[in-house]
Amino acid sequence: MKPPGLINWLRIAFIALIWGGAFMVVRVALRDFAPLSLAAGRITIGALSLYVLMHWRGVALPSLTDARLWRFVILVGLLSSAIPFALLSWGQQHVPSAFAGMTMAALPIFVLPLAHFLVPGERVYLRKIIGFSVGFLGAILLIGTSGLGLAEGSLEATARFACVAAAFCYACGSIATRQCPPVNELALSTASLIVAALILVPIALVVDGWPPMPSTTGLFAILYLGLIPTALAFTIKVAVIRSAGPSFMTLTNYQVPVWSVLFGSLFLGETLPAILFVALALILLGVAIIQEGVLRSIFSHGQPPKA
Repeated sequence: MKPPGLINWLRIAFIALIWGGAFMVVRVALRDFAPLSLAAGRITIGALSLYVLMHWRGVALPSLTDARLWRFVILVGLLSSAIPFALLSWGQQHVPSAFAGMTMAALPIFVLPLAHFLVPGERVYLRKIIGFSVGFLGAILLIGTSGLGLAEGSLEATARFACVAAAFCYACGSIATRQCPPVNELALSTASLIVAALILVPIALVVDGWPPMPSTTGLFAILYLGLIPTALAFTIKVAVIRSAGPSFMTLTNYQVPVWSVLFGSLFLGETLPAILFVALALILLGVAIIQEGVLRSIFSHGQPPKA
């Protein structure tokens, strides 16, 4: 396997930091925006900013005559932006931001069966089955834990499931990005966000109506979400997946939960039941078992040089 290189190590560290903090910012933005409006707004801001950047750099959108490429663009837009953003925004009304960040650790667990059926050369072995079983047990524990303090009963359970479903969408989006035909990374990122915006904005207007004028905090929150965790991180994510592969990209999932818990605790005063950390440990252990060979290869051959 080709070493990922220093630039990709720096990319995933940066992505993990801004994604881990994004859950806290979403929680703040939900004070001013309805869930679908928030998701549609951040995607639209991200799409517009990338479109400006794309033209500034002289990059064109993919040709509309390339139907096969646009099928992947639509898939990436739906599975990596529109659907998971909507699910997370709705779910975070009823669960702590730290919990939403924790669910992202389950992404590699979902990638395993998807890659087996959709990615040539990917096969499921006994070690991977064991890792999947351990991680899946942790995911079930994560969904089934009650008493998070924001909602009760079926509403809380549905919100937890929505966050895990978002992680599943990201896994599907990762596979779609990897399988996408050759195309400029910025063009793919921009086109995917445009597609996501065109789909989600009308739905948000029908469901939520025209959003009211937000507070200054809410305005800065949605601008940040659109520019940094959406536009910038989406572009970096595509670059990492297409240069180092989806398996290397999943290393962010070891880091995102840590940042989300840290930010949620420090800035929002969130606390989580101890059982959730057991669930997280099981998920990360399962991921480590699944990716044992990949991790050994990355850390033995792909380590960034020492300063």
